[in-house]
Amino acid sequence: MAQGTVQVTHTGTSRWRRRTGEYASLTAALEAAADGDILTVAPGTYRENLVVDRAVTLLGQEGSAGSVRIAPPEGVPLAVRASAQVQGLHIEGQDAAVPAVLVEDGTPELTGLRIVTRSAAGIEVRSGGRPTVRACTVDNPAGVGIAVVDGGGGIFEECEVIAAGQSGVAVRGGGRPRLDRCRVHHAAGAGLSVTGDHSSLEALGCEVYEINGSGVQIASRAAAVLTDCAVHRVTGNGVTLDTDAVLTLADCRVHDVPENAVDLRSRSVLTLTRSEVARFGRNGLSVWDPGTRVDAHRCEIHDGTGDYPAVWVSDGATAVLDGCRVHDVPDALCVLDRGSRADVVDSDLSQVRNIAVSVSGGATAELDDCRISGAGRGAWFRDHGSGGTLANCTVDAVQTGVIVTKGADPLIERTTVTSPTEAGFYVSAGGRGTFQGCRVTGSEGYGFHIIDGCRSTLRKCRTERCARGGFEFAQGGADGEGAVVEECSSDESTQLGSPAPAAAPPAPATQTVGLLGGVPSPRSTPGPSEAVPEEPAPETRPADTVLADLDALVGLASVKREVRALTDMIEVGRRRQEAGLKAASVRRHLVFTGSPGTGKTTVARLYGEILAALGVLDRGHLVEVSRVDLVGEHIGSTAIRTQEAFDRARGGVLFIDEAYALSPEDSGRDFGREAIDTLVKLMEDHREAVVVIVAGYTAEMERFLSVNPGVASRFSRTITFSDYDPDELLRIVEQQADEHEYRLGPGTGEALLKYFTALPKGPAFGNGRTARQTFEAMVERHAGRVAQLSAPSTEELTLLYSEDLPVLP
Repeated sequence: MAQGTVQVTHTGTSRWRRRTGEYASLTAALEAAADGDILTVAPGTYRENLVVDRAVTLLGQEGSAGSVRIAPPEGVPLAVRASAQVQGLHIEGQDAAVPAVLVEDGTPELTGLRIVTRSAAGIEVRSGGRPTVRACTVDNPAGVGIAVVDGGGGIFEECEVIAAGQSGVAVRGGGRPRLDRCRVHHAAGAGLSVTGDHSSLEALGCEVYEINGSGVQIASRAAAVLTDCAVHRVTGNGVTLDTDAVLTLADCRVHDVPENAVDLRSRSVLTLTRSEVARFGRNGLSVWDPGTRVDAHRCEIHDGTGDYPAVWVSDGATAVLDGCRVHDVPDALCVLDRGSRADVVDSDLSQVRNIAVSVSGGATAELDDCRISGAGRGAWFRDHGSGGTLANCTVDAVQTGVIVTKGADPLIERTTVTSPTEAGFYVSAGGRGTFQGCRVTGSEGYGFHIIDGCRSTLRKCRTERCARGGFEFAQGGADGEGAVVEECSSDESTQLGSPAPAAAPPAPATQTVGLLGGVPSPRSTPGPSEAVPEEPAPETRPADTVLADLDALVGLASVKREVRALTDMIEVGRRRQEAGLKAASVRRHLVFTGSPGTGKTTVARLYGEILAALGVLDRGHLVEVSRVDLVGEHIGSTAIRTQEAFDRARGGVLFIDEAYALSPEDSGRDFGREAIDTLVKLMEDHREAVVVIVAGYTAEMERFLSVNPGVASRFSRTITFSDYDPDELLRIVEQQADEHEYRLGPGTGEALLKYFTALPKGPAFGNGRTARQTFEAMVERHAGRVAQLSAPSTEELTLLYSEDLPVLP
């Protein structure tokens, strides 16, 4: 068959029709063909506008993929109006006013089309078109990748939008397509856009990425269902819903998004099931406006990279979290404004840098059977009209478990707070609240701390092992009223706080100690004139001993050199002064940069000891703080917190981890700048009293210092902590094993090297911390293995083998 010709194989049974024929143009071949005929197109460029209006099969010649080019100078290169089959063509369009491929009617099958065009759309389906489109690619930097409009539909299987000047896939005017295992990337608009009444989209196993805008955008009463899909690396929101939009996400992943992972407004509804939301710059879920609602079931929301709550509910919206995990975020859940509501059931909120649950502006939060751990503060009901319920919850390892302020009035039932560093329950500034059957254990401060005459009600509450006291109540308020306490008890045998005065004033008339008693009378706080015993200084070790400990650390060769050089300068300066000579001024404040788990805190502690041994610092102790310890919630509180942290570090080292969080790129929402200004002044006024070390990721610390020249000028040098290599991680495991009387069996060292080499080194990788966690996991697996032996030998009890290694994530 000659190049540029079309062979038509006729399938009709009439004797007068030819069985085959060749035509010089596609147009002529299509005119001669009838339903069921097969048109085989020879390689060549056909500058024709094809209209397929019969149920024919149109094939690029087998084995010549891409060699059949349909490239007219204007108009629609390929229009399909029948249930035809079109396969293996290369479509090129030049007309920005029309699509490159237009399906207007029928149920055609389009397979293996390569569309490289600058058209209004790469593929457009409209009206009665219901095509099945398989393994087609669209490269259209001038317009939409795939458009389904005006009631069109169809199935798109394993298709790819390589580039689009507008949306990757656009559905409007009642279009209803289905995408199956498709990829959409490098679009200048939304990746998937669905708008308008009766418009809908179903996507299964699809991926949307590298989008200059929102990954998925549903608006104006449109609907979509996405299953097992991924949305990532976009410049806008991961998913945007607006104006009565309805979306279901099941088994999906939305991650690496600089803005909101999912943003809903104007009565939109989202159902989120078994899905993951990770590494978002603003909110993981951002829910606004009355009638807007999110229902999240068995989902995971984690690793917020900005300074915003993971779940934000405001302006009368509603969020439901059932069986969810929210972790490694600045704040977990923030509910604000009257009418806003969050219902959280059987969920975990952990590793929260600031506040796990914040309720304000008349909003409501209902938490049932939830677990909060590793947060700055557990739950904070902030102001008048704000309330809700905490029932059957546990709060562990926080500064304060539950805070109630400014007229808020929640109901807290059967909730246990363990190991808070400040207080289990704290009520102030006119807060109220009812606490029933609650428990506090192991508090470093008070169990229940009710101040300012707040009218809280405590029933059948219990405290144990609270350092400063189980219950602390202020005198009655201005009207002589205070808390109501019924049937509460306290075990204060380990109380470490100041003793109550010999003649304590009587409790307020409205305060009633229950049948079990055990609630102490109000205690007075020492005034400024009362002496507070100063904590004794720790024993100072010789500088050589501390430097030996520094040298014993695995790796960190450049860090050790920097610290030794600095301490040598300080030591020589001290000796010159003793000799009556001038000593060079050495600024002792440092910047530590590097990934987590590289030893920054350990080196800071040793540095403080070295300076104490050299007589530069009085005590050399380390006080470690972060943003949550320095930045308050209202004007003036930040300066007080920063001053308190600085005072605790007098004579030692103030170590500020993740210091860049004090100066976020969007700094208009907090008082981080106030903390920085206070710190700079304190460093100047008390330059000899405290050594300040700021630490964090390298890039973020560079930005922090560049935007705060006042801070940068206070530090003498920056010390970079490099990541550990696999050999060094192995040495850490070996040290851990030796310390705990274990040994690595034959081949285990080599297996560990391979393990650490293959281990993903993402943002959550903890370096030395990961090595220690690996050892702990090996010990746990070893225990499970050896426990099955009836009489294990000493060797079996101590040897760790490669089979004890945890599975790679």
